[in-house]
Amino acid sequence: MMETMGTPGPLKEAVRHEVDRHAEELIRLSERLHADPETAWEEHRAAAAVPEPLDRAGFDVTSSYLGLDTAFRARFGSGPVRIALCAEYDALPGLGHACGHNLIAASSVGAALGLAAVADDAGLTVEVYGTPAEEGGGGKIEMLDRGAFAGVDLAMMAHPAPVDVAEARPFAVSHSRVSYTGRSAHAAAYPEAGINAADAFTVAQVAIGLLRQQLPSSARVHGVVTHAGDAPNAIPERTTGRWYVRAETLAELARLEPRVMRAFEAGALATGCELETEPESKPYAEFRNDETALGHYRANALALGREFAPPGQAARMNRASTDMGNVSQMVPAIHPYIGIGSLPATNHQHEFAAFCVGGTAQRALLDGATALAWTGVDRSPARYASH
Repeated sequence: MMETMGTPGPLKEAVRHEVDRHAEELIRLSERLHADPETAWEEHRAAAAVPEPLDRAGFDVTSSYLGLDTAFRARFGSGPVRIALCAEYDALPGLGHACGHNLIAASSVGAALGLAAVADDAGLTVEVYGTPAEEGGGGKIEMLDRGAFAGVDLAMMAHPAPVDVAEARPFAVSHSRVSYTGRSAHAAAYPEAGINAADAFTVAQVAIGLLRQQLPSSARVHGVVTHAGDAPNAIPERTTGRWYVRAETLAELARLEPRVMRAFEAGALATGCELETEPESKPYAEFRNDETALGHYRANALALGREFAPPGQAARMNRASTDMGNVSQMVPAIHPYIGIGSLPATNHQHEFAAFCVGGTAQRALLDGATALAWTGVDRSPARYASH
């Protein structure tokens, strides 16, 4: 019987059966991650927990992959087509799993388990990459630089969002640490002896606010001051912050970022502070969708009863930046968004984190795992074979 796009023939039915068979285990994994959030590069417990179901299923698991303590790779099969599933599991500082990476990890594991059940018949090698530090740390970029994903035929993951959106359109983004160093003094007795590092950030933020008038409408500049002083009666001598600049493409980002950096230089010039800037990671690239795989995913998700949202406010999560964009520049990739029914709550809110466990999240987890695995089957050299 022919396996056709979006139609659950024998291979896809076998995949769905395997995902369903592991449903309770996958939900437990998701809930375990959700209850124990770890931030970028600190995901030691998550990096140990996520590959456990794969190890039990016979995957060859490599911990501390490529020298990164919280990365792993798990591999099954020996077919000519290599399908990679990306598992993210870092959480947001102060917000926990308000971006749903617990669901990303569990759905990628579920998709891999489903594909492993048909890997020999489908001519696949199934790989799961545990990718740390997506939230600003550029974990996938570090992995790419060390040789990960080389030769992969299709890389995939499904990201939670308020609603379903198939096509990823993330911005390119840079992440910078910014710090000013001034000189402390008693704010009342000797104010003239101080150099105010908090004022430097004030000047910079005013300059950035004015600069936004001359930036493209798609550009985004935003950040937080993470340390602004220690005592009201001591002029702050050191302040620090984290700042993001987003643009449509890496090329546009390269043009915009120096203009933003000059705003920080203005803060230093006006106050007499010393300025230090340091990238948190290499820039994240815009996303390049593999249109064939994207069509397969759409058809598969619809076959599972998913409904894609029309463009608009609720569907805007597909513009969020991701280091999966850098993967997509190197190998064919898709990064669909799967809805968890959270509206009006949206990503990076405490309310969204609460929706990343429970009934709608569980359904999204299993649907995402199945739709990704079915898309892997559609990439298979055995797609048109009889079984």
